[in-house]
Amino acid sequence: MTRKWTAFPHEDVSYAMDRAALKKHWPRLHRGDCEPWPKDSDAQAAWQAFHAGKFAEAVEVGTKSRGAAMNAAIKAQAVYAHSLAPEKSRLALLEEAAEWADARRSAAPTDANAQYLHAMALGRYAQRLSVAKALAQGMGGKVRDALLKTLELEPRHAEAHTAFGAYQAEVIDKVGALVAGVTYGAKRDSAIEHFETAVKLFPESPIARIEYANGLLLLFGKSRLGEAEKLYVAASECTPADAMERLDVELARSELA
Repeated sequence: MTRKWTAFPHEDVSYAMDRAALKKHWPRLHRGDCEPWPKDSDAQAAWQAFHAGKFAEAVEVGTKSRGAAMNAAIKAQAVYAHSLAPEKSRLALLEEAAEWADARRSAAPTDANAQYLHAMALGRYAQRLSVAKALAQGMGGKVRDALLKTLELEPRHAEAHTAFGAYQAEVIDKVGALVAGVTYGAKRDSAIEHFETAVKLFPESPIARIEYANGLLLLFGKSRLGEAEKLYVAASECTPADAMERLDVELARSELA
């Protein structure tokens, strides 16, 4: 690929798995997104690269193969853009990932993860752009609808529960509880419920706790600072199963520091 990619900085041999190890650990690796084990060998290769932190390789394999392998490519690009890419390239990478996910969910309308990945990439794009601008451009409704569709297709999708809690907290923070509830269907109680559900479904997840902590501060301010700090500590103490989770654990540690 012509683009220069920033290397994953926390290489760990346990993240690099052969196909047999990938299949063995698949239920743990995908407890958060409920991605089914792919029958396609290219999709397996793309996910191997993703979990090892070889995000460029995951994108290259996934976009060449298309089909089910696109889910790995989209997630790899979104995670890379959010956590590792140079600041100046992040918006473009996230916008491209959202476009890929939109095409993927159109081609596979019953794929819950394709719906989620569209919301994930578009949501991260909105955060970088600014939530206020994104809402003005109608992105909020698109993120909400994709997350609701994800949870309709797969109610145990922990990452979608986390994202829906974060979406509601961010909207309430920007426009106020009344407007958020009437216009965007965002409510404090619902946000907390989705955060709690995510942690119950995926107790090993660092990002579920990080987003929960951020959500508490957006919704309640310093009155819930103690709870938020405890969630960050718990996130920092999680044992990461792959590169994505390692990035989340390191994020929690850096915030605490």
